[in-house]
Amino acid sequence: MILLLSALEFNDKNRIKMTKLIIDAANEKIFLMLINKDNIYSITHENTKINYEKLILLIEGFISSKKINYNDLSEIYINRGPGSFAGIRNSLSIVKAIFLAKKIDYYCYSLRDFEASENTKYENIPNLCDKYQIKKNLINPIY
Repeated sequence: MILLLSALEFNDKNRIKMTKLIIDAANEKIFLMLINKDNIYSITHENTKINYEKLILLIEGFISSKKINYNDLSEIYINRGPGSFAGIRNSLSIVKAIFLAKKIDYYCYSLRDFEASENTKYENIPNLCDKYQIKKNLINPIY
């Protein structure tokens, strides 16, 4: 029994995490997207004060509805603005808390960072962050 538990722990620790979460609360709608090797899921919510106050609940509800948990996330991409001050502030705070609790790396991007690119769809954000060398775990909001 102990050997089986050790094997399960080893598999869980060494499991390849490939799911990426994109959060954009800076624009007209709160936008969330999950990208993994097989699927892309997205959802939007109204950009209101009430939704900013429960943003973490919206994120948790979205990822759990896709049978994903924080341990499955490899990276988080967050829009740092320009846009809604409250949306940017709340989303950055949440991502920083997730980083501190789960050690999931995050990238703070701005659509301005990708102005030279012709293909700035949300599903391309991870590749664009690599291409334009967006620094990992650095918060520099644009309000």
